[in-house]
Amino acid sequence: MKLTAIPIALAAMMTATAAFAADVTILTPYISSIPTNEMAQAFKAEGDKRGWNTTIIDTRNDFGQLASRIEDTVNARPDAIVLISVDHAQVGDQVAAAAAAGIPVVSLDGTAGKDVTVNVTSNNFDLGVMLSEELFKAIGGKGKIVKFYHSAHPGVHQRELGLDEVLKKYPDVRIAAAHFVKVPGPIDDGRIAMENFLRQFGDDIDAVWAAFDDPGIGAELAAESERPDAKFIIMGIDGNAQAVDMIKSCTHFKATLRQDFGKMAAIGAEQLDEVLGGGKVDSGEIYVPAVMITPQTLGVTCN
Repeated sequence: MKLTAIPIALAAMMTATAAFAADVTILTPYISSIPTNEMAQAFKAEGDKRGWNTTIIDTRNDFGQLASRIEDTVNARPDAIVLISVDHAQVGDQVAAAAAAGIPVVSLDGTAGKDVTVNVTSNNFDLGVMLSEELFKAIGGKGKIVKFYHSAHPGVHQRELGLDEVLKKYPDVRIAAAHFVKVPGPIDDGRIAMENFLRQFGDDIDAVWAAFDDPGIGAELAAESERPDAKFIIMGIDGNAQAVDMIKSCTHFKATLRQDFGKMAAIGAEQLDEVLGGGKVDSGEIYVPAVMITPQTLGVTCN
């Protein structure tokens, strides 16, 4: 039988079609979080443009179930796994199993590691530093603050470390109260915690440091119901639309650092596309810049 060479253009088309038909599974414990959901939907849209079959799995803050679902996914042999807002060390065995099976693992807003193909994120430590510096300067370098945090999230934990670093430079700033924010439901959890802090500390609170916008939004809602005339300020991270609206409306919420979650998803998809095509990622970790949003950047003058 005579063999006929496949034309180069046709061969390229066949390769592209194979890549476009890739099965990609997204896993996260935080789909109820607005930023996480934004990344998941943006990545799925990027996959749809490429013809990928993309599935999203959420484990509702259950890391045991997350590990189990990753194991199930590895056994199903998809072409790629995407982890969103996950510290790979928390599911290290499962990520290693994926790598051993030749399944690329893309991380968005997570952590880099030897078994992670690429992690696309913000420099969260720097975000924590930027937030803290802006907040402390706004209160004149002294006063009592409330800290809202969630150490289970790798990026949020890095922001806490940034806060710790800046606190060394400001001995007159003290954490009066700290609250580990529950997820799902971070806005309501932040509101309830802040209502209690306002009753406990009253006018002694000068500022709220929110490691992500949701509890800061909750703190503003608490202020509106408990102490609308209180002088403390709130700042957070993520650029949540509700937080931006509060900043624009001249509430206690004075600033947020907007992360470009859509760009994170787009870069993650581009890097995965390259890998599925037989190439390599540009780097093991890629940072996407964030932008400070304040009344001034929104063109608003607040009294």
